[in-house]
Amino acid sequence: MRLGREIHKKEKHAERILQFGEGNFLRAFVDGMIDKMNKEADFNSSVVVIQPLKEGLVDKLNEQDGLYTLYLNGIKDGEVVSEHTVIEAISRAINPYDAYEGYLEVAKNPELRFIISNTTEAGIAFDEKDRLEDRPQNSYPGKLTALLYERYKAFDGDKNKGLILIPCELIEKNGEKLKEIILKYAKLWNLEEGFIKWMHEANTFYNSLVDRIVPGYPRDKMEKITKELGYEDQLVVEGEQFHLWVIEGPQWIKEELPAEKCGLNVIFTDDLTPYRTRKVRILNGAHTSMVPVSLLYGIKTVRETVEDQVMGRFVKEAIYDEIVPTLDLPKEELDYFANAVLDRFKNPFIKHFLMSISLNSNSKYETRVLPSVLEYKKRTGELPNKLVFSLASMMYLFKGEINGEVVALKDSPEILDMYEKLWGAYDVTEEGLRNIVTTVLAQEKIWKIDLNKVEGLTDKVTYYLSQIEKNGVRKALNEVM
Repeated sequence: MRLGREIHKKEKHAERILQFGEGNFLRAFVDGMIDKMNKEADFNSSVVVIQPLKEGLVDKLNEQDGLYTLYLNGIKDGEVVSEHTVIEAISRAINPYDAYEGYLEVAKNPELRFIISNTTEAGIAFDEKDRLEDRPQNSYPGKLTALLYERYKAFDGDKNKGLILIPCELIEKNGEKLKEIILKYAKLWNLEEGFIKWMHEANTFYNSLVDRIVPGYPRDKMEKITKELGYEDQLVVEGEQFHLWVIEGPQWIKEELPAEKCGLNVIFTDDLTPYRTRKVRILNGAHTSMVPVSLLYGIKTVRETVEDQVMGRFVKEAIYDEIVPTLDLPKEELDYFANAVLDRFKNPFIKHFLMSISLNSNSKYETRVLPSVLEYKKRTGELPNKLVFSLASMMYLFKGEINGEVVALKDSPEILDMYEKLWGAYDVTEEGLRNIVTTVLAQEKIWKIDLNKVEGLTDKVTYYLSQIEKNGVRKALNEVM
């Protein structure tokens, strides 16, 4: 029997949330939180899901009465935990390509309070071809502008009928960007000044930062899961135990979104920049730093890396000794996040291959690791050994082989061509290695600056590259440790 009201009764709540996006992430992240707030904090809010693209999952959602099973797998309080629950937060789902009038009708609901979205990073974009009379508009912001205008007209510009909009797309200033595009449509469509004023005065746009790994639909485990559940569920979704939602804006939203009352890791702040920096530097920076060293060491996955005696210590010391000291949040917050990151790396339910993370390693190093290197140098006067060793290892990895085996690295054609020429011309001398290092560090297109100007960096990278070339990464790493 398939999951639905017949086998799982659910509470009925007011339709206070409109959600653009029906994919795995929102269902494993936001909808799971709404479900918890309904059950533990009397939130009394259900979600109407809007399918932002022509093809999607709304038919399956409606077939299952909005119900689906969420599995959270990972390390929780030091223990490996796999737990599941039926999420009851979604009341119904609408495809605006098939039911545009039903879509606009949602705007007239006086109880509607929140709009949440995750339409991929490309979703918050302006399409100059969109028109108000389109049914529907092509872009997500175009569809949203039409809906907001419908609400403005339905309630005669009543300021009490404004909404709280929290986009979850992974772009900086996502709330500000979304508002900016809506106002651009208002101008393009010649909407009245009253609507623009209502947009400014009645509606609140929040920038937000989201963090949870969501592997998605566990296709290869469904036979076992169906047997365990005792029912069929075509919308099972898996996520890791860790979750973090940082929402930037006025503190009064805490009263409307009772996340703290039920222990959810939701942070309300007037500036999410330090939290974004923390995530990029610690989580993404540790990933990027470990990849070349671990691959050269002969390891293939993130979990194997952190569980290896030597590489595990390398990653841990890089985080706590060289990255955390460059950040400005309170130490307890930084340590909490660093500990959580290491637990996430050890998650036995996720097999994260290092080669998949190695994509565009040079640009990733520039955005995720280099700021820590430069800040560490600024604060201590020294260069961070492990982060610099990672840079040398990356250069060596682009030689294109590991222990005699050819490695198919993926990067821009310009970068691949540069490394191929440099290593092709290498004459097995110290000066030849220095030429490679000097040329790579001089690439301002990659690093935004000439890194040869950073005192001591050229010498240190050349030394480490020489040690890797002569003795192999294992012996070279012993010296660094």
